[in-house]
Amino acid sequence: MAGFLERIGLRAASREARMITEIPGIERPGANILKIYGLGDVTLPAVTMDSALTVPAMLAAVAFLSRSMAALPLHAYRNRKEGPEKISGGIETLIHEAPNAEWTSFKLRQYFWQQVFTGGRGLVWIERSGSNITGLYPMNPARTRIKRDDMGRTFYEVDSKVYPAADVIDIPFMLRSDGIAHYGPVTLGAQAIQLSLAMNQYGSQFFAGGGMPPLALEGPVPAGQEAFKRAMADINRAIDNAKASDKPVFPIPPGYKFTPVGFDPAKGQMTEARLFQIQEIARIFQLPPVFLQDLSKGTFSNTEQQDLHLVKHLIAQWAKALEEEMNLKLFGQRNGGRYVEHNLDGLMRGDFKSRIEGLALGVQSALLTPDEGRALENRPAKGGNADKLFVQGATVPIDTQGKNEEGTGNAA
Repeated sequence: MAGFLERIGLRAASREARMITEIPGIERPGANILKIYGLGDVTLPAVTMDSALTVPAMLAAVAFLSRSMAALPLHAYRNRKEGPEKISGGIETLIHEAPNAEWTSFKLRQYFWQQVFTGGRGLVWIERSGSNITGLYPMNPARTRIKRDDMGRTFYEVDSKVYPAADVIDIPFMLRSDGIAHYGPVTLGAQAIQLSLAMNQYGSQFFAGGGMPPLALEGPVPAGQEAFKRAMADINRAIDNAKASDKPVFPIPPGYKFTPVGFDPAKGQMTEARLFQIQEIARIFQLPPVFLQDLSKGTFSNTEQQDLHLVKHLIAQWAKALEEEMNLKLFGQRNGGRYVEHNLDGLMRGDFKSRIEGLALGVQSALLTPDEGRALENRPAKGGNADKLFVQGATVPIDTQGKNEEGTGNAA
């Protein structure tokens, strides 16, 4: 099993950090002066896969979307003259319960969507024995190279093991112009994520420093870089000693004074800026902000609409992408009427009263049998008349209305 996991890239040969993107530091005014006196570079934090997930909004978006997609019921069906029929047996077990001996369906799909919503690509290898599908295994996109030969055929290579495209379920976040490489949300949203990281870092340093903004020392500047460093070390030592002794007053040399540098968090609108970054990250995923715990503009009515927006314009689109990819790779172009499909009803259920009223209306208008309505609520079938369609007796075709009244008059 260990050798197999290495082939599909789930067991790393060595521990290494894979950089998704690093953005060059942006120097602030005065950075060159700081370099002259040996105080180091002023750069923004680098954005990597791991550092991006330390931003709470980013973590919330990836966790929420991957779990929501993994929690959707996924079943296999076959078209019949009487209508869709759920397939039982091997393929249904693989996609709905256990795709292999070690992974549950939820766990595999959650891992799959986590890769889509971070690095930008989810991959699953289809294990076959002849014409039979015997297992589904996640592949590590970070260790997979995608190639296209002169015939236009696509292959996936993991540690010198090559898989044809027909055996790999592949969902990219967004394809590049060549149709092979992809964009990922961490890469595309790197600057928004970088700003969030910078604000997190600044806030931590600000409060760790006792809530004092950066200070500039005004007075005669010591000649030479080394003398300036010694003076700064003496002042820093005095500040640290004051903190350790819980005394707010410490001495500085005569003729010197401290002046705050930059804005404090309130004047820099740090609270508003952090709230805006939540909205920016929500835009990366087209996710309604309420699902990132941003209720700053949420009301009772528009929160419900955001819930509908989530299903109609986000969850349903990604569900459709996976369904069509699985239908093509599992069953081929000529699928024999077989297909897989998510059940989105669970996300659209709403409150109990609205749900029951909707089911009752469906039964009364002959759209659902009572047993079909019970099945939507996970209740056992009753059989008998509960398996028949019903319609209100007072509802009749409009062209028979006059005849019925005329017939009634003659009878009278």
